[in-house]
Amino acid sequence: MPRNQNTQRICQIELDEKSIIRRNEDIEHERRVAIFDLLETNHFAPKMKVANDYPGPFNVKLRIEDNRLAIDLKTEEKKDLSTVILPLSPLRRIIKEYFLVCDNYFNAVKSSNPNQIEAIDIGRRALHNEGSQIMQTRLADKVDIDFETARRLFTLICVLQIR
Repeated sequence: MPRNQNTQRICQIELDEKSIIRRNEDIEHERRVAIFDLLETNHFAPKMKVANDYPGPFNVKLRIEDNRLAIDLKTEEKKDLSTVILPLSPLRRIIKEYFLVCDNYFNAVKSSNPNQIEAIDIGRRALHNEGSQIMQTRLADKVDIDFETARRLFTLICVLQIR
């Protein structure tokens, strides 16, 4: 189905700037790519009741509130609908490991040979996939998302978690 006809999707996404502690160019690049890819193709279908049975598409804002992820849902015209709250504790270990591997990857890109970079990247992708599967599972009773949407959301959650 062409993107414009699918209402069960995110049409706009933003990160709460107050939640982001630090950024560097590598992180900023990852954020931009994740948002671009997410908006190009995604599946996002809330399972809970939203105001006026709004079918989508959704404006989404991601923010951290009391060590939990808050996903604010709005209409395409930015009218408030609902907020999905997700505890971050099941993701903490994987995010911490992912940060360590990403740091190694970004350092390797500057000074290592292609085989070393590829080995680190395989580990990075495996951790990213694991975090994405946890996201999908944790959201399963609240929002139906596909794996690629979960991957992009996991990247953005990591950006919010950088300290």
